[in-house]
Amino acid sequence: MNSYTLSEIQKGLTENFTVTVTEEKMQLFCQLSGDVSPIHMDEDYAKGRGFEGRVCYGMLGASFFSTLAGVYLPGEHCLLHSVESKFVKPVFIGDTLTVTGVVDEVNDTFGEITIKATITNQHGKKVTRGVIKAGVAK
Repeated sequence: MNSYTLSEIQKGLTENFTVTVTEEKMQLFCQLSGDVSPIHMDEDYAKGRGFEGRVCYGMLGASFFSTLAGVYLPGEHCLLHSVESKFVKPVFIGDTLTVTGVVDEVNDTFGEITIKATITNQHGKKVTRGVIKAGVAK
């Protein structure tokens, strides 16, 4: 876990990590959220809609923005203020995702940073983009 303080963060600071979407993660997210939509849970239904398989929950993918902020950038001194997510392409079970954050703004007055975040799949295709605002201890 990283421990950046506000004074250590500058525009352009970048962190990333990788994670693989698994059946277990899908099942746990289903249990946690209660979202039993067939696009996520039924292979035949998803294929009937033109997808290669079950589509990963968008919010499961976006939840990795919480990991990005709380573990990597800034890490332990973070308190999320907001997360804006845009789902660009579908994610599937077995995809390996790279979650990247780049500091776009440091606001010393409010003790807040703005992070431009992206999630790309193993083919280098952007699947999710986001803007994270996080409070950071000084």
